[in-house]
Amino acid sequence: MTFNDPLANMYSNILNSEKIGKKECIIRPASAFMKENLRLLKEKGYIEDYQETVDNKGNLLTIKLNGRINKCNVIKPRFSVKVDNYEKFEKRFLPARNFGILLVSTPRGLVVHETAKEQRTGGRLVAYCY
Repeated sequence: MTFNDPLANMYSNILNSEKIGKKECIIRPASAFMKENLRLLKEKGYIEDYQETVDNKGNLLTIKLNGRINKCNVIKPRFSVKVDNYEKFEKRFLPARNFGILLVSTPRGLVVHETAKEQRTGGRLVAYCY
């Protein structure tokens, strides 16, 4: 059985483009959840910018890279995380303290793990980037 995960495809496409030194990469199809992931990556300075182009084949995302990503990937399975368990997953997925981000889907939307800690809310781990 083959399983297609567009979010995982987006992250691997970004990582591969970063590794070979490309300045931009194109992702198809685009979804609101993917755009939310990219918004957080842009906020934290991991990508320069992104733009959505509307077409009849599921839209297109053009991502401008700035060479700051060492590793990024989705987290499968999407582990549930409680407020006091963030450190366990930081140790598992991030290389050092205060280095990199975990993206967490919370009842208040998709946020970075530091924001989720401040808001004292749990959620499900979606991806990491450093």
